[in-house]
Amino acid sequence: MNSAPGYGSMQRWWELKRRDFLKLSAAASAGLVLGRPSFGKEQAAAPPARAQTNIDAVKDAPRVASSLPGPLPGRVVAVTDEHVVVDGTVDKAAVAAMFARGLQTLTGRDNQGSFELLLRRDDVVGIKPNPVGAGLISTRHEVVDAIIDWLTGCGLPRGNIVIWDRFESMLLEAGFTPERYPGVGIEALQIIDENFDPESGDTTGYLAADGRHLSCDRFDPEVVYWADCEAPQDAAYLNQHVFNDQRSPFGKLLTQRLTKIINVPVFKNTGNGISMATKNIGYGAIANTGRLHRPLFFDVCTEVLAFPVIRDKLVLNVTDGIRGQYDGGPGPNAGFIYDHKTLYLATDPIALDRTCHDLLVAKRKQMQVDVNEHPRFTEYLRYGERLGLGIADPARIEVVTV
Repeated sequence: MNSAPGYGSMQRWWELKRRDFLKLSAAASAGLVLGRPSFGKEQAAAPPARAQTNIDAVKDAPRVASSLPGPLPGRVVAVTDEHVVVDGTVDKAAVAAMFARGLQTLTGRDNQGSFELLLRRDDVVGIKPNPVGAGLISTRHEVVDAIIDWLTGCGLPRGNIVIWDRFESMLLEAGFTPERYPGVGIEALQIIDENFDPESGDTTGYLAADGRHLSCDRFDPEVVYWADCEAPQDAAYLNQHVFNDQRSPFGKLLTQRLTKIINVPVFKNTGNGISMATKNIGYGAIANTGRLHRPLFFDVCTEVLAFPVIRDKLVLNVTDGIRGQYDGGPGPNAGFIYDHKTLYLATDPIALDRTCHDLLVAKRKQMQVDVNEHPRFTEYLRYGERLGLGIADPARIEVVTV
């Protein structure tokens, strides 16, 4: 086993034709088909031995005032409005009111006081939505609008806001465009050649003349999540993941520009687990993630957040539950999507995910979905508590419903 280095990590859910599927068999064998992990099979099988990572190099890094779990550890606010969705249409004003009330309930302060508790007017704030399942289960624009209006209303310049995700095509397809958000930065950590044909041998859509992925320079070689597990060496994997060694560098946007992060995941499952606050950042902030699903899956969600580049900048989590998805995730599946009509807010992503996990399990049971409640589906949250990232013990979590 290699020794761990020190501290220094779409598609449009195409309807694949059989020919296209066969072309990507190599990627599928790694648990990936055009960016969609095969989570169900991974969770049903016994996981392999846990891979060594460089978590020891960062877990005891000096903390700052904004470090997770933030000023309100273990506190989660759930705001429900039965009238926020009417005949399939989301009421933007109702969403804004839900966010404002949730924020004020969370902090015990008004909008300006909440801002001053979490942010400064010279911050560069990155808003991380989940664009998967564009228009169906992706982060609602109305929620992002409410967050931006709060930030700018409290004095943050519009130019100091960046909406970001890992994949450019997914971000744009979900409607996070410069036209939709004038004056706000729209930035992805990487590109992917959606038209790449492994049989053609034409890699110009994602490789530079020197053989490096066109997105290489968007990642920071000095800030790397390292894991002792190998990546597939095929071209389809490199197209999607930028690197195919044991390194998962963080995006330079996060390491060099953003000073604060607001996380806006959606309320949905991934098998018997969830794909919410910790996963939205854990798998969104780094490259070369496909290799990590089998040997580390949920632990990635915890360990990536332990790096100071995330731990010290992630100040607010808003889980968008205007719509929810109780099965078929993490990809979109219309048959399991429903109007949940709730926003969840916390500075503590561990407490937030633990709360939402339990709520989603209850929903799955209500809908008569077979549920595996093995502790492994929440162990990563208890691991997060041991790393000082938040509270995972339900007995120590205060859930305030509005």
